[in-house]
Amino acid sequence: CYTCVTKDPKTCTKISPCAAFADSCVKRSLLGVTIKGCYYNNSCKEGGHYCETDLCNSAMPTGPSVILLLISSAIITLFL
Repeated sequence: CYTCVTKDPKTCTKISPCAAFADSCVKRSLLGVTIKGCYYNNSCKEGGHYCETDLCNSAMPTGPSVILLLISSAIITLFL
């Protein structure tokens, strides 16, 4: 899971292994602060994003720029 406590979610890039009892990743925002880390699934509370795959609490969201990059690469490949 990504782990951090920050006001700027884009700076959250630290990856930490979770303890054996922590089977989920969490991403929550509270009072303008983003909290990401490992969590025990049975303790999940409302208001957060909980997920169970590696790095699923993403460091930063992907936006349209990724899609545009893929499309432009495909177009260039077709015409070369």
